[in-house]
Amino acid sequence: MPTVKVTDDSFETDVLKSSTPVLVDFWAEWCGPCKQIGPALEQIADEMAGAVTVAKVNIDDSPMTPSRLGVKGIPTLMLFRDGEMTSMKVGPMPKGKLVEWLAEAGVTAG
Repeated sequence: MPTVKVTDDSFETDVLKSSTPVLVDFWAEWCGPCKQIGPALEQIADEMAGAVTVAKVNIDDSPMTPSRLGVKGIPTLMLFRDGEMTSMKVGPMPKGKLVEWLAEAGVTAG
């Protein structure tokens, strides 16, 4: 399953009301580190489909949500479960570290 584009308008429905955990990537077109982790997030979205939804919020197109959640730098990754943010990481990470982080948070494929 590909990553899901989420906006200020769709955040509540797509993330907070989701029945599965949602990994939200706050990013921007001009952000080099954001582009670095993009392919890893796409792979995780495919490999862990059903276990986690990977959502991307472009902070330039949807500034209200990151502002409300206190996003200071990008990329910022937040894991949401049952409408609550349960874990957060700031900065780029290799795919292995992303998968490790998800596993520590109780999200595993299959």
